[in-house]
Amino acid sequence: MKKILSGNEALAYGALRAGVKVVSGYPGTPSTEVIATLLEMELPDTHVEWSTNEKVGFEVAAGAAFAGHRALATMKMSGLNVCYDSLIGIAYSGLQGGLVVFVADDPGVDAGMCEQDTRGFAIMSDMPMLEPGSLQEIYDVTVKAFDLSEEIGGPVFIRLVTNNSQSHGVVEVEDRVAPKASAPMPPFDPAKYTKAGAKICMIQHQALLDRLDAAETFISREGLNKLQLSGEKGGFGIISVGITKGYVAEAFERLQAAGVDTSAISTLELAGTLPYAKADILAMLQHCPKILIAEELEGYIEKFCYLEAYKNKLDVQFFGKEDGTFKRIGQYEARLIENAIRKALGLEPVKNTLEGSPESIAAARPIGFCAGCPHRGTYVGMEKGFKACGLKKEQVFITGDIGCTILGSCPPYNILWTELAMGASIPLAQGVVHSNIPAPVFATLGDSTFFHAGLPGLANVIQHNVDMTVVILDNGWTGMTGMQINPGTAQEYQKHDWKHMDIESVVRGMGVKNLWVVDAYDIDGVAKATEEAIKTKGLKVILSRRECKIQADRHGVKKYYNVAVDEKKCVGCKMCIKVSGCSALELVDKKIRIDASQCNGCGVCTYTCPTKALRKED
Repeated sequence: MKKILSGNEALAYGALRAGVKVVSGYPGTPSTEVIATLLEMELPDTHVEWSTNEKVGFEVAAGAAFAGHRALATMKMSGLNVCYDSLIGIAYSGLQGGLVVFVADDPGVDAGMCEQDTRGFAIMSDMPMLEPGSLQEIYDVTVKAFDLSEEIGGPVFIRLVTNNSQSHGVVEVEDRVAPKASAPMPPFDPAKYTKAGAKICMIQHQALLDRLDAAETFISREGLNKLQLSGEKGGFGIISVGITKGYVAEAFERLQAAGVDTSAISTLELAGTLPYAKADILAMLQHCPKILIAEELEGYIEKFCYLEAYKNKLDVQFFGKEDGTFKRIGQYEARLIENAIRKALGLEPVKNTLEGSPESIAAARPIGFCAGCPHRGTYVGMEKGFKACGLKKEQVFITGDIGCTILGSCPPYNILWTELAMGASIPLAQGVVHSNIPAPVFATLGDSTFFHAGLPGLANVIQHNVDMTVVILDNGWTGMTGMQINPGTAQEYQKHDWKHMDIESVVRGMGVKNLWVVDAYDIDGVAKATEEAIKTKGLKVILSRRECKIQADRHGVKKYYNVAVDEKKCVGCKMCIKVSGCSALELVDKKIRIDASQCNGCGVCTYTCPTKALRKED
């Protein structure tokens, strides 16, 4: 049957066709929709979950594959850093069942955090990495990836990037293959599944290398690499992988429309970066004295081509990153590839019809919290607490963390100094405390980040009784990636028989004595807790609670208050906008007006007006 799917959805359907038993991972754009799609389905005998972090998610999937079933772990590029410790161990030991690790990279940083090229992880761990390009190829390759994993006895990467994971199109899919309800007892084999001794580890290392060779055989047998050599030796060739395969095809269409004959150009479309397609690449090098290598971010394939040319004493001119044809940053697109081909063929480049990328010429749109976001209230209240202590916000060192909470680093708040990695806010702040700076030190993080990677950092500062304040901004959801549930999400919204965990109970159970629990919309309450925390020695925790505004809307919560403007008192000073940054506030005819379609009546703005022109009405 045909369906209109995104790349992530195509991968999810491919996993169903492959008979996947367990799917686990942590939300992270641009990878999120795989699990989000599957959670909306009734899938008897298949377990799908949002795990507390990527390491846990990978280990859950690995356990299912250890027992002989097929499993899928999903994550964005940053999540691979989190799970790699476990992943390299599984890569060494191998598995009984099929294990596919889906990772989505982000050239161009549409989703953040970085332009990490996870192909380097595949090379470092000697794991096969398949990189489909089109949406149909994503579906088909996902099914093949499970076959490959089972045949070689080890995990296999599938790598997408933002542009094909988020693209939509028609995909031909087949019915789901249901997995077996249970598996037999797995074999007891410590020599395979432990690392107890150098000899065991080296034997496993050799087995890992053998699996990579077996993967090369599988890919060749299945015809996953597509090599097309032109009729005459000595022409021009192009090597592409992943998303760039589509860009090359589109560039050919542009060239042909401009009257350029592309029939003499040889092409090699790679199934992925690793294992290197040694035979096909060598055939291309022997056939073409000029070769363009189209791969986003790092030049892994290009470097391998240079090495093969050197080893085989071949005089080949490469067009890629080393000669400056392509950069190591940013997304590619068809026009870029077309001009690279024109350069290699000695043709004049074509100019873009747009002066600059769409992103660069679009109207500027400031980053900010949604109208009614509880995090706004927390930061406004914290700053009020600083002022009560005679401090400006610039005189308090505050670390930020990943998620919606980091928007406190943007105007008008400008309150967060750092953003590093999930859960890093607490240890980073601890290090600052030990540096004895002349300022109070705070760490801020959200509820999902707290469960993901904040717990170890909190345990560390509790043990060492660090004089700092941890602020947990609890909106009940994993917000920035699309409002997924986490352990702290209310019980009524948990899936199946999953359980809610109360952050207050967790923090108290860890031994924190100085704990303030406040309503994020209660600016005075947040300010008082902040003031008391600054004046209290030792470790302090402020838990600022209020549900995500978007989710509250979806659950039928009407306005908390009616916020009204007294036009007689309003002097048009815009202080409410300057302090709160709320998009529901606007200046019309020199008076503040509230956009009722956005306002949820949180009342934060009423604390910011110096003339008391804004008021809450029950």
